[in-house]
Amino acid sequence: MWRQDVLKKYKVIVAPRAKKDVKKYVSYLRNVRLSMQAAQALFDDYRSTKKRLADICKYIGEPESEKLKQRGLKRINFTRHNYFFLFRVKGDTVEIVAMFHGLEDYENKI
Repeated sequence: MWRQDVLKKYKVIVAPRAKKDVKKYVSYLRNVRLSMQAAQALFDDYRSTKKRLADICKYIGEPESEKLKQRGLKRINFTRHNYFFLFRVKGDTVEIVAMFHGLEDYENKI
């Protein structure tokens, strides 16, 4: 039997902090590492991960981290870079609350 919720897309919103995070990382690659190519590649991965989140957010399981569980947050990794989003689902909306590099101690920053 066909289920309509299989094709459901969620509206994705990016919180101000997450917008600031992506600008910080892209700016670092562009201005400190002096690599426009790396900055553009990261931004492209940011956009594709954001788009993918609209389709798959309901399939992402609960995090192992107690801190994330307590805050109602989940994690999705970027496809081509060592970055990830922390997000929460509220009804038909996915809110990206932060972006981190994979080596950061993000649990002590949220």
